Amino acid sequence: MHSYKNNRSKYSSFILIFVAIKIGLNLLAMSHFGFQRDELLHLALGDHLDWGYKEVPPFIALLGKISTTVFGDSVFATRIFSTIFSGLLIWFTGQIVIELGGRKFAITLACLALIFSPAFAASGYLFQPVIFDQLWWVLTVYLIIRYINTSSPVYIYLLGAVIGVGLLTKYTMAFFAIALILGLLITKQRKILWNRHILFAALIALLLFLPNLVWQFQHHLPVVTHMKTLRSTQLDYINPPDFIKQQLVVNGIALFVWLIGFGFLLFSTRLRKFQFLAFAYILVFIFMLEMNGKNYYLFGAYPMLFATGGYGFERWLKARGYAIRAVAILIFTLPNLLLFPLVLPVFSLNQTLAVFKFADKNLPFLHFASTWEDHKLHPLTQDYGDMFGWDEMTQKVAKAYNSLTPEQQKNTQIYADNYGEAGAIHHFGKKYNLPEVACLNSSFTLWAPENLNAHYIIYVDDSGGGNIKKIESHIESCTKIGEVEFPLAREKGTGIFLLINSKPELNEVYKKELDQKKLE
Repeated sequence: MHSYKNNRSKYSSFILIFVAIKIGLNLLAMSHFGFQRDELLHLALGDHLDWGYKEVPPFIALLGKISTTVFGDSVFATRIFSTIFSGLLIWFTGQIVIELGGRKFAITLACLALIFSPAFAASGYLFQPVIFDQLWWVLTVYLIIRYINTSSPVYIYLLGAVIGVGLLTKYTMAFFAIALILGLLITKQRKILWNRHILFAALIALLLFLPNLVWQFQHHLPVVTHMKTLRSTQLDYINPPDFIKQQLVVNGIALFVWLIGFGFLLFSTRLRKFQFLAFAYILVFIFMLEMNGKNYYLFGAYPMLFATGGYGFERWLKARGYAIRAVAILIFTLPNLLLFPLVLPVFSLNQTLAVFKFADKNLPFLHFASTWEDHKLHPLTQDYGDMFGWDEMTQKVAKAYNSLTPEQQKNTQIYADNYGEAGAIHHFGKKYNLPEVACLNSSFTLWAPENLNAHYIIYVDDSGGGNIKKIESHIESCTKIGEVEFPLAREKGTGIFLLINSKPELNEVYKKELDQKKLE
C-alpha cells in the first residue's frame, strides 16, 4: 500500500507537466482575435442570473458573473475559467491512466494525444459550456473507476454531485449518465447499481438539478423549443455518415490512440472490470447519432479512451525499449501540431490565413474545418469568423446614438436581430454609455422590454437591410448609418439603421412576437 501511494504521488506530479503544457498553449492563444459570438451571450447571461435560460442551464452564467467580477471583461479574462478547466481535463485523464495501472509512458501518450487533438484544442479555450461539460464527463468516469478500485462510498456521493452540476452545465450529461448506467447493466459491474449509496447519489444529482428543472416547466420547457430550432436550422444539415466521419477525423492522428483504447476496453482481460465504459461509448454514440447531434456533443467521451489507449500501448510496448516508446509518442501526437492553427489561434491573423490557404489547396480532407453551417467553404473556421466585427458593429451603433441630441437619446431604443449582435452591444456598449439592447433571439427574450415604441430606434439588421423592408411601412423614416465591413466576419454586411417615429403597428408586431417567444 505504501509503495502504491508513493507511485501514485510520483505519477500525479508527472501529470502536472502536461497540465502546464495545456495551460501554456491556451495562454498563447487566448488573446488573439476577439470574443466569439457565444461568449458574448454567456457574459450577458451572467448579468441576468437565473436558474435557467433558453439554450443552456445556468452554470455558464454563474461562471460569467464570477469571471467579470474577479478577472475583468477582456477577452483574456473571459477565457481564464476555460483554461483552468482545460488543465483539469488533462489532470483527470492522467489520473484515470493511474487508476487503470498505467505508468509514465501511458500518461505521456494519453495526455499528449488529448492536448494535441484538434477537437480538444478547438473546444478548450472558448468560454462555452463545452469544456466544462467535457470535464464533468471525465470526472464522472474517474469517480466510478475510483469506486471500483477502492469500494469507498464517498466516490459514489461525489459522482451524484458531479452529475448534478453536469446537468446544470449542459443537458448532454443526461445522455452520458444513461449510457453509463446501461453499460454497467450489460456487464458484471451492474452490482455497483444495487446499493443504497447509488440511491443517495441519484438524490443528490436530482436536488442539484431540480431548480433548473422547475425553471424549465415554469417557462414552458424552452429546451424542447431550442432543440427543435437547432434541428431545423443546424442539426438537419448533419447526417449520420457525416457525423461518423467527423468522429474519425476530429482527433487527427490521435484517432489511433482512442481506437486502441476502445479495443482494449472491449477485449482486454486486464481491463475487464472497466468494459462497461466501452459499451457506454457505443450507446452515447448511438444517442448522438439518432439526435443528429453536432460532433462536439461526443467529445467528453474521448479522454477516457485516450487514457485506455495510453495503457494499451504501454502493455504492447512494455519490452520494446525507450526508443520505440519515444517514436510511438511522436507518431501519434506531433503530427496534430500541424493542424493547430486551424483550431487554436496561436498565430497572428495573417499567418493563420496563410495556413488556411495552404490547407485549402493541399489538404482537401481538411475542408470540413472551414465548412460552415451554410455548407459553404470559407477562409477560416466558423468559430474564427464569429470572432470578428463585433466592436466595429458596436462603434457604428454608438455613432448612430451619438448623432442624436441628449434629449433625443432619452427616447431611444436599440434593437438587434440575433443574440451575437445583442451580446456585443451589451458588452462593448458599456464604454459608449449605450442603453440596454432589446432582442427577441435566444435568452435575450427573457429580459426584453415590453414595448418597442421609442421615437428613435437604432436597428441592427442581420440581413443587411432585408428585414427593414418588412417593417418600412411602420416607420416614418429610415437612415442607414453603416454596416459591418470586416471581410472575414460572419456578420459581414450586417446593417445599422436609425429609425425615426415608428408607428403603433411596429410595436404591435414586436409585442406579438415577444408574447410568442415567451411561450416557447
